[in-house]
Parts: sequence; structure tokens; C-alpha cells
Amino acid sequence: MVIIYVFFGLSLFILQRKIVFNVSGIPKKPHEYGLENIQELQIKTEDDVSLLCWYSKAKSKNDPTLVYFHGNSFDIGERAYRIERYINNGWGVLLVSWRGFSGNKGKPTETNLYLDAESIMNWIDNQKLIKNTDIVLYGESLGTGVVIEMATRYVFKSIILEAPFTSIVDIAQKKYKIYPAKFLVLDKFDNFSKIKKVTSPILIISGKKDEIIPHIHSIKLYNEANEPKDSLFIDEAMHNNLYDFDIEKKVIEFNK
Repeated sequence: MVIIYVFFGLSLFILQRKIVFNVSGIPKKPHEYGLENIQELQIKTEDDVSLLCWYSKAKSKNDPTLVYFHGNSFDIGERAYRIERYINNGWGVLLVSWRGFSGNKGKPTETNLYLDAESIMNWIDNQKLIKNTDIVLYGESLGTGVVIEMATRYVFKSIILEAPFTSIVDIAQKKYKIYPAKFLVLDKFDNFSKIKKVTSPILIISGKKDEIIPHIHSIKLYNEANEPKDSLFIDEAMHNNLYDFDIEKKVIEFNK
């Protein structure tokens, strides 16, 4: 039994980044998803990794821009149906793909995803495209960890947390109860300890039937977050079907 315990634990430790970062292949072109007038950009990080991003300019100066940080699986094309709803509402969108995802080179880690996001913020600033106060910083699942980190460094129009988690340690500990997760998890993304430092308005969206990240994570984060804040907790929603419930309407309303 001891040998099995050690072997299984060692396997989890070695493979954990493949579990946390389920890297994806290359997406199709934006028009193949029904998206028109989308610029395909290659934004360089500080350590010279090119990140594929899709950009659509806001229709007017009064419309915000959604900077979208995606979750731990699939390429950015899988988010096309999501961002289309904001584009159709006149919003600008910058959809970012992480290193290791969507055909990008590089190795995703917590530190490297923060570097990717910081490089995106620097690029936005250098291009003089959008002011931070016009940015709605959107995090989907794993992306919420990066959004909260960026929101401790900058102030945005708002931040949106879709299916967030308190920390990767908490998720791992619940799933693998027999192991001391806090000593074994490499990429902790400790959202709970950071969210109190966020001063931007916060909207948290979660499905009460989320089968990946228990809904209680969203409740804990909401209770810890500063005002102004709001939530959308959907009784029948799971982890990956929140847009079946038209959650973009709440996002848009929150930013009026």
C-alpha cells in the first residue's frame, strides 16, 4: 500500500502541469467561426514568446474593450461564439491565447501566465489603444487566476470572474484528499488571498452545478471581495455551459 501511495503521488506530482494546463492546437481563422473584421496579432512577451491574439476595435469611444483570458483547455477559436456576443454589442475585444496554447510556443506555468498577461498589458499601453479604465478584464476558469493577479497591479473598469476558484491547492486537496496538496502543487494561483487587494468592480459568475470547480469557491471569493461587487449564480448551469444562459447580458449590464 505504501508503494502504491508513493507511486500514485509521484505520478500526480510529475504530471500535474499537464492536468492544469491542457494545451491545445492551432485554431482556424476567425472568419471560419463567423467572426469578421478581426485582426490576428502576434504579441511578444518579455521573454520573446509570441502570443496569438484576436482583436476587434470598439465601435465607439464610449464602448469598453473586453480583454479575455481563457481557461485551461481548447484554443481561442473555441471562444469565438462567446466574444461574438460582445462584438455585436459594440464592444472591443482582445482575445488572448497563452503560451503552449493555440499553437504558441513556450511552457505554461503560473509565473509564465502572469508574464504573458503583463506583456499584454504593456502592449496595450504602448499601442495607446485602450485606457485601463476602459478595459473589462475577463477571466474564464483558469484565467480567473491571472485576472485577479493583474487586478492587484492595475485598476480596470471591471473584472469578470467566470467559474473562479479559491486556489489550485484547494481544488487538488478536495480531489486527492490523501495527499498534502499545499506542499505538492507547483502552480497555486491563490485567488482567495489576493482578491481582497482588488479595488476594481468585480462580477462573479458561476453555475451551482459546476462539476469541475465547486460553486462554493465562487461564494467564498464573493464574500471576501471588496465592494463594488455583484454576482450571477445560475441554478442549472455547469462549468462549460454558462453561455447557454446568456451570461453576457449580465456582463454588459454590469458595465453600463
